[in-house]
Amino acid sequence: MRIQAILLILGMYSVSVLAQEQTTKGILSGNLQVDGAYYTDSLSKAKKPEGFGINSYANFNYSYGKFTAGLRFELYQPPMIGYDDRYQGMGMPYKYLSYKSDELEFTVGNFYEQFGSGMILRAYEEKTLGYDNAFEGVQLKYNPFKGIYFKGLIARQRNFWDYSGMIRGLDAELSINEIFDITNKNIPYFLIGGSFVSRYQDPQHTTLNLPANVASGAGRLSVIYKDVNLSGEYVYKANDPSADNNFIYKSGHGILLNATYSTKGLGIYLSAKRLDNMYYRSDRNASSSSLLINNPPAIAQEHTYALSAMYPFATQAQGEMGLQSQISYKFKKNSLLGGKYGTKLSLGLSWVNDIKRDSIDGFAIGEKGTLGYQSDIFALGEHWYTDINVKIEKKFNDKWKGSFTQLYQEFDNNVFHVGSYHGKIYSHISVLDFTYKFNTKHALRTELEHLFSKQDKGSWAMAMLEYSISPNWFFVIWDQWNYGNEMSADRTHYYTGSFGYSRKANRIQISYGKQREGVVCAGGVCRYVPAFEGVMLSVSSTF
Repeated sequence: MRIQAILLILGMYSVSVLAQEQTTKGILSGNLQVDGAYYTDSLSKAKKPEGFGINSYANFNYSYGKFTAGLRFELYQPPMIGYDDRYQGMGMPYKYLSYKSDELEFTVGNFYEQFGSGMILRAYEEKTLGYDNAFEGVQLKYNPFKGIYFKGLIARQRNFWDYSGMIRGLDAELSINEIFDITNKNIPYFLIGGSFVSRYQDPQHTTLNLPANVASGAGRLSVIYKDVNLSGEYVYKANDPSADNNFIYKSGHGILLNATYSTKGLGIYLSAKRLDNMYYRSDRNASSSSLLINNPPAIAQEHTYALSAMYPFATQAQGEMGLQSQISYKFKKNSLLGGKYGTKLSLGLSWVNDIKRDSIDGFAIGEKGTLGYQSDIFALGEHWYTDINVKIEKKFNDKWKGSFTQLYQEFDNNVFHVGSYHGKIYSHISVLDFTYKFNTKHALRTELEHLFSKQDKGSWAMAMLEYSISPNWFFVIWDQWNYGNEMSADRTHYYTGSFGYSRKANRIQISYGKQREGVVCAGGVCRYVPAFEGVMLSVSSTF
């Protein structure tokens, strides 16, 4: 009720200001998204919700002078399968009023925010995952002097249609070069930041002495010099007994190191991360992706091709350590390997292990009510995930261009739980993607994929054709065939046909086909999708 009262008071004030500023024009903007499906067959034991599902939302934002107000209406009647049933319903879970001047920005209502890399705090939405941990409260951003930036917030956190918990956070960032007005490009650019976050929850009456407040702190540094960018962040979280860690009293730690080098034709990216007991929620009893305060960045490359993304990496905040590297090089035009148009070569590696845990004082590792375990920062635990990939992209002439990708993946399904298979999965994946351009408007893209594996459901093959008539129409057909399944009755063809029309800011797409069982991920957060057959509709518009 307090938030609604503040919104009402500031809303009345802004209206009075608007009435006095007749020379300023207001701007209304927004967007609409409607995704629906009619299920003709579930193809699995998954629940088929009333034969159909619909996920839709509409955002409206109005700006007038220094004020901005907005709201979002959402409807899930019922949610599409693969999305949490607790989204069932309709309403306006997101609304805000904001004021922004040269130095100050003030928001009441709902908002999203991120401190540093997100290891200590990140509120965001990802509609494809059904993920939204928006804040509801008060947020302040202040820039008193050049190069000095402050953020502060007091808020609750979205939990489907409700808001719960209590989070307080402060963040400061100093741009040393801006503060001292250093513009010489031969002098490194320094950015220093620090964050503090506290979560409050009633300790409740239990046999355990649970902390009401769980505090965390972070420090970060970024140095940019010419073509090199180095950054690092360390996060500490006080003991936080929860359902995630079996209610142990161990503190949490997170380290993230990044390095990039970029020059003409060459790009290099290196990253290292270690997490230990870093689940951080506004409710100690929550699980899955609910009420997460933080969101550590993923340490694995996200693939867009269907079969290369069949076994996706999901961040394990309870404990993981890994490395990721990406190297891209473009051979020059008219060189031996570059040819007339040049050739781009990309190499990628992701390597993730569990952390090693040792017992303390004779207690079992992770025993409830104890310190849980101790862990050497450099000691490796069990190997979980490997992704080695190479991609070659080439334009052959004015009509033909294409790419070839080869991947090797190791995937521990005892950890990531894709389907019902138990154990490690080893796969070799090949992707051929090429486009033929008939003229300036008509083009045909062909995608051929193959996944070879002796584990889980065995090998897969995929073929896709996409015909586009620029700038309005596109037509797509594809088939994923599980030809290597040991059960001959399950060697299913997952075929789909789709077409769409786009005009200006409006887009409509209609599809019919079969969806295979699997997991969809973005940024290390994942959602399970059961197999089904049906008609799908997607409509979007922006204004």
